[in-house]
Amino acid sequence: MNIILLGPPGAGKGTQAQRLVKDRNMVQLSTGDMLRAARTSGTEMGKRVADVMDRGELVTDEIVIGLIRERLTSGDEVEGYIFDGFPRTLAQADALGDLLAELGQTLDRVILMEVDDEALVARITARSTCANCGAVYNDITKPIPADGVCTSCGAKAEFTRRADDNEESLKTRLLAYYKQTSPLVGYYHAKDDLARVDGLQSMDEVAASIAKALS
Repeated sequence: MNIILLGPPGAGKGTQAQRLVKDRNMVQLSTGDMLRAARTSGTEMGKRVADVMDRGELVTDEIVIGLIRERLTSGDEVEGYIFDGFPRTLAQADALGDLLAELGQTLDRVILMEVDDEALVARITARSTCANCGAVYNDITKPIPADGVCTSCGAKAEFTRRADDNEESLKTRLLAYYKQTSPLVGYYHAKDDLARVDGLQSMDEVAASIAKALS
């Protein structure tokens, strides 16, 4: 099963992707993680990534699709892939569709996690991350444990906030999302691939809604 998680920054895509990885033996394909791994891999594709990033340029869609191709043809014994952070544009959506068709695979579901802007601001400005494993905490919904021990990795770690997790930066990121990524909602709706999930529910309720959409 191959799925896409869509939604604005802070909608909870990363949290739900981690649950799907754990519960369904899927692999989360995060563009940022793939680029960082490729940069130090020493492969030909990795050298291309490193060269582009070292020049301070944006990695092309062609390179990202190449990295996705490598993962999809790696022979991993998994139950499917979760595309997180890709596609962001209609051109990327077409490229991903072409790649899946070429490999004889399908896109089974696109999950749109809907959260209104006001709730996103409150959620993101309260967000912290475990510096050891990247687990996300929230002052409101999932506070940092009083003993400072991460519930995900078990380490007594430092918890940090992203520099751009503030209201002004969020507005800029939301504008980019609405301009670039929101057209994908209509695109996948027209293909009858889209399922909408209320991202304002509790994490367990969101997970249950996603499971229902995938059944």
